Amino acid sequence: MIRSMTGYGRRQAPWAGGTVTVEVRSVNHRFCEIAVRLPRGMAQLEDGLKELIQRHCVRGRIDLTVSLSGGKETRTTVSLDLQLAEQYHRLLDQLRRKFSLAGSIDLALLAGLRDLIVVTEQPVSDKALHTLVKRLAAGAVTDLDRMRQREGKALAAHLTALLAGIEKELAQIAARIPQAVQEHHARMKGRIEKLLEPGRADAGRLEQELAAFADRSDVSEEQARLRSHLGQFRDTMKSPDSIGKTLDFLLQEMGRETNTIGSKANDAQIAGHVVRIKGELEKLREQVLNIQ
Repeated sequence: MIRSMTGYGRRQAPWAGGTVTVEVRSVNHRFCEIAVRLPRGMAQLEDGLKELIQRHCVRGRIDLTVSLSGGKETRTTVSLDLQLAEQYHRLLDQLRRKFSLAGSIDLALLAGLRDLIVVTEQPVSDKALHTLVKRLAAGAVTDLDRMRQREGKALAAHLTALLAGIEKELAQIAARIPQAVQEHHARMKGRIEKLLEPGRADAGRLEQELAAFADRSDVSEEQARLRSHLGQFRDTMKSPDSIGKTLDFLLQEMGRETNTIGSKANDAQIAGHVVRIKGELEKLREQVLNIQ
């Protein structure tokens, strides 16, 4: 089953006259990178929340945020740094006397100085609150996973359509190849015969050279491998495991076989089909970047 790496989950519940909200978002990433943001006093929850996410997400950049709003648990405290205030007062008085400045060092002046008044959040350490956060986080991650599955189904449908397009182009290449080889054979034979004097052409040798060219132009093996990769791609899409990297590797192999077909076939019509296959492969690659 395909899972997208893009998703969102959110759960909220009342607490102590306010609310607790847990949000989790995920976007594309080559590996699994998890960031957890918690209020003060909840640092001990971080490892458990990361393990919760890892049970559902193998790849992607996942951000989980816990926020508290309102209620007694989110009150802040205001304090005065008296030691710093004394240093400010002493330095200001020294500055005034040094340069014979007018004015006084009053409350308004000191209140405007930075860091004298310190605002801090009250640590949140209530066990019941921690239990609630864990429950909300589990729900939010479940919502995230469900969204990633829904996105994955849409991706699967798109990928299937692109694969069908490639198979259609490949069938048209297979149908064109016999005629392309025959046409090239006739052209080469005509050119060689024009270069040789009448009666001096070695028919046997000519046929050998043309047969060798036809052999070099044979792309049946490349077609077979490309069809095999398409089948493996479809089979991999059904796997319950993380498949993004495997699909990316298969796309690289499919691109290599497509390039070889284009270079060996030496035919304008086949080249057109190859260009369209490359276009479909590029669309596949863009979608695979979002698959877990």
